[in-house]
Amino acid sequence: MTQRPLKTLNFEGSGHCLALAASKRTHTVVSFFSAAQELTCRMYRRSEGWDGGMLFKKKEDSERSSEEMKGECMTNAGTGGEEAEKETLMMELTRLVQRVVKESSWWERRGIDCSILATAFLCLPPGFLLLSSSQILWFSAGVLLMGVAHAVITVKGTHLASHGALSESQAWGRFWAIFFIEICGSFSARAGVHGHIKMHHAHTNVIGLGDSSVWKVPFLPRTVYLFIAPLAVPIITPLVALAQLRGHPLALIIRTMLMVTLGLYSQYWLLMHVSGFRSPYSALFCMLVCRAMFSVPYIHVNIFQHIGLPMFSPTRRPKRIYQMTHGVLNLPRNPVLDWMFGHSLINCHVEHHLFPFLSDSMCLKVKPVVSKYLNEKQLPYQEDSYLSRLKLFFQRYQELMVFAPPITELVGVQ
Repeated sequence: MTQRPLKTLNFEGSGHCLALAASKRTHTVVSFFSAAQELTCRMYRRSEGWDGGMLFKKKEDSERSSEEMKGECMTNAGTGGEEAEKETLMMELTRLVQRVVKESSWWERRGIDCSILATAFLCLPPGFLLLSSSQILWFSAGVLLMGVAHAVITVKGTHLASHGALSESQAWGRFWAIFFIEICGSFSARAGVHGHIKMHHAHTNVIGLGDSSVWKVPFLPRTVYLFIAPLAVPIITPLVALAQLRGHPLALIIRTMLMVTLGLYSQYWLLMHVSGFRSPYSALFCMLVCRAMFSVPYIHVNIFQHIGLPMFSPTRRPKRIYQMTHGVLNLPRNPVLDWMFGHSLINCHVEHHLFPFLSDSMCLKVKPVVSKYLNEKQLPYQEDSYLSRLKLFFQRYQELMVFAPPITELVGVQ
């Protein structure tokens, strides 16, 4: 087993671990924490309770968690104020973000992203019709339109649906998760929510849990992995979904297989009967081209924003605000990727990991608040360009994608 090197980042004397001086301040900390915990319960209610299709935690579980965490905060404040002071950073930031959310309209909170998804679906009919053209220019336009629409629906749509960010209704939240993840994305909704929400978000950059190792394929050369292998994502995705269904209830397996089949066959049928493809093989090849069109940047985005950043031990992880600010990176604004993948996956990834219940448009709106606060508190707000990260991964592929990552300890924080 490869021994992991240890990196340390010293935070002693940085002002982040000041002690609480009086009981009045302790009471303030608990009050802030209560408000923050209430919001946190709302953040994960749609994710951690996925059991047999349910996306929401039981109310009593959330309340019990709140009481336990309040008690923990009070204990920390009474025995050594450093721990409670660390918690106040996330509480204070949560309060600032919550204020922005409350002042926002429905259009800002959900409407903008829903309209983008609706536009993508409206692009499908002209896309199928353009694919029926014998003119190479119109046919190419149809392929491009289908590829863009597929990327918006299967990346932005599935991501928002997995977080329950498309609706406040429990029933609609379950429906959209199954529709986007299984029918459109050809993956298991239950496995997707568990892997993304319960593992990646709950244990971001924690070794063996949310360290993004699922994206690593060590036996592939760097050129193949970065530029060729992603083109097989449309084929690999349903196969991985089938593998993820092992051990699940029979009803869930049947439902997932039916939904995935429905999504794939619907596109195939429309290509044959609306676009007029005469050969099944040409229709299947067109499906592959449209679905794989933006799979290369999709893989890049998933590895660029976490791998190569500090990784933490499961037993020595820092507090949430330190974990997310050190282990998450934003890419710059990109008109194409912002629209297709969503702000939360591109230029607002730090904000997304701090507040995963927010939609893409709300992540963009709170971005100035989050960046300003982190800079004021001298916390890292990591940003890098797409080409810079690509160059880094190409030059250090063995270190980043093959070897075991080093474990980072934040001295004075952990």
